[in-house]
Order: sequence, then structure tokens, then C-alpha cells
Amino acid sequence: MEEQQTSSEVITLLSSRELEKMRKACQMAAQLLDYLTPYVKPGISTLELNDLAEDWTKKRGAVSAPLGYEGTVMPFPKSICTSVNEVICHGIPRAEEILRDGDIINIDVTPIVDGYHGDTSRTFLVGNVASRTRKLVEVTEECMWRGIREVKPGARIGDIGAAIQEYAEAEGFSVVRDFVGHGVHRIFHTAPQVPHYGVRGKGKKLRPGMVFTIEPMINLGSHEAEILTDGWTALTVDRQLSAQFEHTVAVTKTGVEVLTLSPAKVLA
Repeated sequence: MEEQQTSSEVITLLSSRELEKMRKACQMAAQLLDYLTPYVKPGISTLELNDLAEDWTKKRGAVSAPLGYEGTVMPFPKSICTSVNEVICHGIPRAEEILRDGDIINIDVTPIVDGYHGDTSRTFLVGNVASRTRKLVEVTEECMWRGIREVKPGARIGDIGAAIQEYAEAEGFSVVRDFVGHGVHRIFHTAPQVPHYGVRGKGKKLRPGMVFTIEPMINLGSHEAEILTDGWTALTVDRQLSAQFEHTVAVTKTGVEVLTLSPAKVLA
């Protein structure tokens, strides 16, 4: 899940003990996406993916953070977010939503392990997709990695957003402004906010012990979003495609540690 723009808060620096707990939660998140990967194919419903994820999570003694998470209209009703095609983020799994050949779907998972949140997402290609669609997904993943490569002590939050925005726009795509990356640890969404656009040298200075997500949402058309009456589902205003990738990262003394890397190296 992504944080909407809100006021700033105090940034927590995690101890080595807390970071080890985050590693465990984040590795479970990565393993969950690896588990779901072979099921993402034409004919499966987003509700079936949700139920597979919830069963897997419960069997490992973890809790799904999105389930019951408070929103402006209602608590989030499912265990994962499944955002298909023009849905930017926070798509709600449904029995009637069946994946079709040529679709793309972002699956966003956040298991809670021993009180700590592991937050990650990937966009999957469903069957045979159009070349422009594949390009959007590839650029979005590269945007995430360009943002991650900016992370080091002394760098600024704006450096991350600038790297993402520069690359996305150079490739002819747009960067969503309404949803941002966020600090994460025992709290699901906290400071710092991490916009995926910005100006180098601006924003909070990065310090060892900071943990946050980098999760760019990149659109084929306009960057603008529209939220449905459920208070969750965010779509592109022009109904063109949107893709997203997300990792949780920690600022180290020498650079960055990606906490949600896939142990199986299935995808990013």
C-alpha cells in the first residue's frame, strides 16, 4: 500500500535489532510474491490470488497488514492489493475480476512478522502483452532501481524522486504524484514520505537506520489519478495503463540495503 500526501512526522532510526526484525518481515513479503508468481495467468480471479496469499501468510504465523486497514470510506476488505491495467494502486480483489491474456497486474503484499511490516509489490505480465505495455512495465521497474541507487547517507529524498522522474519522462511516461513511498517498520505508513518526482538536493537528508519504501507508479498517459467511491481504488483519469514496483530499503552506513529482494530471484 502507498501513502497519500500528508503532513510530516518524526523519522525513526532503527537499531540493528529492529533491522533484523525488518529483514525477516521483508523476506516473507518477497517469498509471498514468489509463491504467487506461477498463479498469475489468464483465467484466475484476483480474489483467488488474495485467498492464496492469505492462506500462505496464515500458515506461517503472520498477519496481512492490508486486511482491515482503516480508510476514508471503509477498512480495506482484503489481504492484498491487486491493481489491474488502469488501476494505479489499492485495487480490491474480486471474484468477478478475471485476468485475461494481455493484462498487467500489480500485486502489493505486506505481511506483519513479530510486529514488523514487510512491504513490496511487483507488476506481472499476464500471458502475451503488447510491446508498449511491456515497455511500460520495464521502465517502471528501472525507475524503482534508479531511485534505489540514489540512497546513501547524506543524500536527499529529492534525489530519489528526481532520478525516477527524469528517466520515466525521458521514456515518454508520467509519474503519479498522489501516492508516495513511506517509512515503514512497526508502523505501516510513517515518515519519511518519498515522492517519486522531485528536485535533487531537496527534501529530508538520509541517515543510517532510516527504512522506507520506493514504489514508483508510472502511467502510460496522464499522471492524474481518480479514486472510486470505495475510497481505495485509484485509477488513471484517462484509463490508460499504470504499472508499479516496490521495494523496502534501509539506509546503511555505506549505502543501501534492499530488504525485499526475492530469495528465488523470480523477479525484481
